[in-house]
Amino acid sequence: MSERESYKVLISNGCGEIVEKKSRFIANAFPVENQQQADEKIAEISKKYWDARHNCYAFVIGKNSENTRCSDNGEPSGTAGKPILEVIKGAGLTNTLVIVTRYFGGVLLGTGGLVRAYTQAAQAGIADARIGEMVYSQKLTLEVAYNMVNNVQYFLGQNNITIADARYEANVQFDICVKEADVKRITDGLTQKCEGQISIIEGDKGYFRQ
Repeated sequence: MSERESYKVLISNGCGEIVEKKSRFIANAFPVENQQQADEKIAEISKKYWDARHNCYAFVIGKNSENTRCSDNGEPSGTAGKPILEVIKGAGLTNTLVIVTRYFGGVLLGTGGLVRAYTQAAQAGIADARIGEMVYSQKLTLEVAYNMVNNVQYFLGQNNITIADARYEANVQFDICVKEADVKRITDGLTQKCEGQISIIEGDKGYFRQ
């Protein structure tokens, strides 16, 4: 398959804070879809924490993590932005922005101390967020009579497939997302489980949250 099978993203914001030798490090983690969104969040945080000494950041964007950027924002080169970027990459995340705000506490931390502090702060910000997985899948719409609903639900439960939407009309329709490699196995299994009394419409392929 030419497409990457899956990638991890944030599905909620996160915020964490650490204190190192009286300096406060506040990390805000955001899901972002593109560089414009990242730039807007960076401007928003810089305005919110206008009185802080530094607002350092890093982001990774794109399903193949093709767009990355980091900034030390006045800290010694390589002591802030790069450690934040490494935390994002280490978590296997993309479409993720982490901004770490530092309020200087009057004690110099040294190069190693800064790297550790920015790393720990970024980890705390991401730990406070929720992480989801985007999987390359195909949408399927299942249509059955009411007497087959239990069969469908049982089969989907056995295969750990979540129903994204359900519509109860003359018949019942369920929307599901199935990994591309599993489509034939799932459609064959549903057909057998419902004794052929099921209509399966194949929809779009793309990345859907699991």
